[in-house]
Amino acid sequence: MRNERQTARRGKDIDRRFDERGPFERDLTRLIHSAAFRRLQAKTQVLGIGEGDFHRTRLTHSLEVANIARGIVRNLRYRSRLSKGSEPTEAQVKRLPDDDLIMFIGLAHDLGHPPFGHGGEVALNYCMSDEGGFEGNGQTLRILSKWKERTEEYGLNSTRRSLLGILKYPVNYKQLRKLDKTGKKSASRLSIKAEDWRPPKCYHEEEKDVVEWILDPFSKDDKSRFVRFRPPTSSDHGKSTEKCLDVSILDLADDIAYGIHDLEDAIALRLIDRDEWQQTEKLLDPDWMKEHDLKSGVGARLFGNSSERKRMVGALVHAFITNTETTSDRDYQSSLLRLKVEFKDRTKEDKSPNLEKIQDLVKNKVIHVPEV
Repeated sequence: MRNERQTARRGKDIDRRFDERGPFERDLTRLIHSAAFRRLQAKTQVLGIGEGDFHRTRLTHSLEVANIARGIVRNLRYRSRLSKGSEPTEAQVKRLPDDDLIMFIGLAHDLGHPPFGHGGEVALNYCMSDEGGFEGNGQTLRILSKWKERTEEYGLNSTRRSLLGILKYPVNYKQLRKLDKTGKKSASRLSIKAEDWRPPKCYHEEEKDVVEWILDPFSKDDKSRFVRFRPPTSSDHGKSTEKCLDVSILDLADDIAYGIHDLEDAIALRLIDRDEWQQTEKLLDPDWMKEHDLKSGVGARLFGNSSERKRMVGALVHAFITNTETTSDRDYQSSLLRLKVEFKDRTKEDKSPNLEKIQDLVKNKVIHVPEV
């Protein structure tokens, strides 16, 4: 299985003299040097590019997600060596992605997201509704697997496991699209309703052959289980329910970056004040705060000078990185599908309640503000 996972779609790759790189390092190098990766620098994360040079873009967000994801993997390995009861076992640690692979997944995860955030995604889905629709995660898979930047037919010619790691939603657009689409094309594109044209989280039908290739080494039972989904209704899109080991790590890293780094931007740009933070801090679990050495002075440091704020942001990120554990779903035969990395204090939705409260503050005070 491991050799299968390191196979590129085009088979044997270019063989250069004195090239000692492994397959995942090659994937990472090609990504970093690609035009699609460079284009992330001009895409909005939360605040528009023209509003300053301090806040984050899709590029800086992707760099931070990759770094946090690598930190999660390294922390799990470190805790495994300490051999403390509930920490990951040696067998589980062996299946974790290496540094090159997890960096590739983190850096690539937003490649397909257009400018203007989810507003851009809605607009493109509206325009492409008669041609299979548009969804940002599906576009990421398309860029990596089919765009002709490096090869004519295989995109960046990435390995199976690298592509599996960016397949966040292993169900296609057609299967998940709500049954009775209420959105009607308007004579004026300026008057469309975003809710009518928000796409399901999916891959595009045109990449079905790529997904079949990615999943080919798995058993028939594993494949059928992995592509399960909650069916669409007349009012809601369906929803993919499964994820692989590497995606579970990416999702945690993405949540941490969104919650903590967007909070830092909002504080620095005075979109959130200290009183608003204090109200949120009161909602955080005091036992969790104590366990991660966040007992007091969080607000004072977040709203202190820039160096104090940066140290506090680092402490919060570290608290969530170390609040992870490996779990196992016995229904799967393959360890890449059976194992997951999750927050220790997760809810039924696999979220950290403490991180969710911070994300809600950012959402309510920044993202949902009309001026932003």
